[in-house]
Amino acid sequence: MDARPAAQAMGQRHPGYLHRAALSVCAALAVGLTATLPISPISAQQFDSRAEQVLLVDMETGTVLFEKAAADRMPPASMGKLMTLQVVFEALATGELALDDTFVVSETAWREGGASSGGSTMFAELGSEIEVVDLLRGVIIQSGNDACIVLAEGMAGTESTFADVMNQHARQLGLTESHFANSTGLPDPDQYVTAWDLARLAEHLIIEHDEHYAMFREPDFTWNGITQRNRNPLVEMGIGADGLKTGFTEESGYGLVGSAERDGQRLILVINGAESAKQRAEESRKLLEWGFRAFEQVRLFERDEVIGEARVFGGDKGSVGVVARGGVDLLLPRGSSDLLKGRVHYQGPVQAPIEKGDEIGMLRVTIDDRLIREAPVYAAEDIGQGSLTQRARDGLQELLLGWL
Repeated sequence: MDARPAAQAMGQRHPGYLHRAALSVCAALAVGLTATLPISPISAQQFDSRAEQVLLVDMETGTVLFEKAAADRMPPASMGKLMTLQVVFEALATGELALDDTFVVSETAWREGGASSGGSTMFAELGSEIEVVDLLRGVIIQSGNDACIVLAEGMAGTESTFADVMNQHARQLGLTESHFANSTGLPDPDQYVTAWDLARLAEHLIIEHDEHYAMFREPDFTWNGITQRNRNPLVEMGIGADGLKTGFTEESGYGLVGSAERDGQRLILVINGAESAKQRAEESRKLLEWGFRAFEQVRLFERDEVIGEARVFGGDKGSVGVVARGGVDLLLPRGSSDLLKGRVHYQGPVQAPIEKGDEIGMLRVTIDDRLIREAPVYAAEDIGQGSLTQRARDGLQELLLGWL
């Protein structure tokens, strides 16, 4: 797979910036908007990673800074535990579950996830009752397989039933290329994810469950008299990292879903297929440092700024201005000298009446004909239905255009 270390944006601003949108051919182009931005003279540098799959994204603008085989299916290892956490966090948010609820450690959880299993564990004792808040720390900090199984059985009766719930949540979040077979991420032929889907999931956890997200940066957790350090190597590096989850199996290699924030900018990183824990840590740090250093944020359009016009059929005006809600921000390589172009695509002419705020079409921003940003545009004002004469004129115009 090729690696593309360029500013390449998919989708809209959060939430949900990572949902890829298929590019459709529109019947009309309303206006071409071209802006040459003041960019410093350093060109976008070449970059590569030794990991097999990599995705680095700026969360605010939705810009993909680096991508390598990010759509390839891969075993999740313990990174799959993020979906277990999503299910639990959602139950806490809806009131179906409370942090002080307790679940019993079954023999299955003890044998398959405990110390004797040879995997990561929180060392939960057979038959003991553990509060949900402690089980969460056992998953997040210690990556305990026993903690995952206890939560799965406590919430759904069996781990397989819980996996069905995980897949329901995955579909709701648009994780179309992932499937979960257990709560732990342990190897299963029917279990796979992509870097894209893991990044989408990480974004959702950060935005929608921020009240629990602080657990990801806790340095250690003690249970059953045993203290374990946070398995995320980025947390203690002093680079702004505050989550999320590591993973390793022989099949997957060493992986990590991470996030870091610096000066108000947050990056999400997914890396997998590293050859060692040391390489995973080095590659992750290198990618995040490069992401913060090599790009700059540019405001292309301000909030509610009219950025173009769409032709109107049968209205009291012949056109309507369009705006992008919340403004349009881009993250560009420092020193990029390419010409930045924006064009509004819409299916038109747009039928009147039109209400202010109606979605009209899509703004697509390109560099060298490569799409880097896509955002919906909306009507800037109300357009009423025109008079009979105006509608007849518009109809005749469309007929003549059709003949031509």
